Amino acid sequence: MEPTTAARPGRAWIITPALRPRRFPTAHTSGAGVALVDLEDSVAMPDKQAARIAAREFFDRPDAPCTLGVRINAPTTLEGARDLVALAAYQHKPDLILIPKTESARDIELVASVLDTDGYTPDIWALIETPRAIDKLPSITKAHRLGGVVFGSADYAATLHCALNWQSLLYARCALVNSATAAGIPAIDAPTFVLNDVDALRCEAEKAKELGFHGKGAVHPRRAALINEIFAPSIEEIARARAIVAAGEQSGNGITAVDGQMVGTPFFAAARALVHEVDG
Repeated sequence: MEPTTAARPGRAWIITPALRPRRFPTAHTSGAGVALVDLEDSVAMPDKQAARIAAREFFDRPDAPCTLGVRINAPTTLEGARDLVALAAYQHKPDLILIPKTESARDIELVASVLDTDGYTPDIWALIETPRAIDKLPSITKAHRLGGVVFGSADYAATLHCALNWQSLLYARCALVNSATAAGIPAIDAPTFVLNDVDALRCEAEKAKELGFHGKGAVHPRRAALINEIFAPSIEEIARARAIVAAGEQSGNGITAVDGQMVGTPFFAAARALVHEVDG
């Protein structure tokens, strides 16, 4: 039995420090499908409470043209617990909660148990950024309330003491996409941290799409459009998918050929999924 596919947010994700409220409107209108306000890495320990207060403003725009979320501190830490208490009291609450340093399905369950109410069940995502998390992926991705996973390449590479490049992190990316797909949830790739090299971003985003990632993080609002462009199905991809679907119907789902390539059941399934995504 194939897993049920979870709802999939936009392709480009952007994160904004909670203590930079002047950047909030830009994040909201950057074209990113998901805009997150950050309470974790970009906030120094003495400033955590100030960040929680400032972050409220990020959600005071219910008409924002994107999903609004928050990266909390790890829920198993004191600061993470304080984040959850603060979020529960927000008048306008986040659509999405990103949990850093996720290493267990219990992390997702903990956040859900604190925040879920009869009128509020946020989308909960796991940030996978440690070797232990990669080892535990099959159990993490099966968590009942998990909406998707995000790859945290910088922390992962720092822990492994390996290079922060595509080849060094290929195993982790493949493992993440495999486990996410098996669980029927999307995976978002880490940002490309080179700020002024559009070609590097394009190259890495294209590789991530080929692996099966649904989208990618952006380090700057101006990069959201390129990520959207790369991860959206191309006209050629859509046309080929429709041709494969038609061929499958004509062949009774038997093995046939499209444009000189043999196609069968797995090709039909992938093509139907793409057509369904495009047609809504």
